[in-house]
Amino acid sequence: MKESTGNPLLIKSLNHISLVCRSVEESIDFYQNVLGFVPIRRPGSFDFDGAWLFGYGMGIHLLQSEDPESMPKKTEINPKDNHISFQCESMGAVEKKLKDMEISYVRSMVEEGGIHVDQLFFHDPDGFMVEICDCDNLPVIPLAGEMARSCSRVNLQMVQHQQQIRVIQQ
Repeated sequence: MKESTGNPLLIKSLNHISLVCRSVEESIDFYQNVLGFVPIRRPGSFDFDGAWLFGYGMGIHLLQSEDPESMPKKTEINPKDNHISFQCESMGAVEKKLKDMEISYVRSMVEEGGIHVDQLFFHDPDGFMVEICDCDNLPVIPLAGEMARSCSRVNLQMVQHQQQIRVIQQ
């Protein structure tokens, strides 16, 4: 079998992101009650404060800052800042919920070839940017070699499986 050029590290999926927090407790509250993540068991061998949460097929690992007061405080919501993005079923429902929870957000829209994608950007308690979008409306069009597809996990798994079959056949 030849080495796979499309996936040289044989990556299967995103496992987790790690975020350093001023307050692990505040961040747990946010990720649990705003985004719907569920706290899960964390290995007891760690000698530092933190928490693990899981949802939507991925984990968020919260790490307590050793010097919370020195962490930068972001107030401006800048959609071009580092962020994590989640797809949703109803942008209207998300916007209503953010208003109800009094969470400041910025609305944006991307248009490509007559397709519109709505985006809402807001911060977690430490200023890390979160985006909620209906990005599945926008097809994923590779620059070369593959057919267009949507962002959905089912389509991605199918294409990855086809790539693996091609590698094995070569």
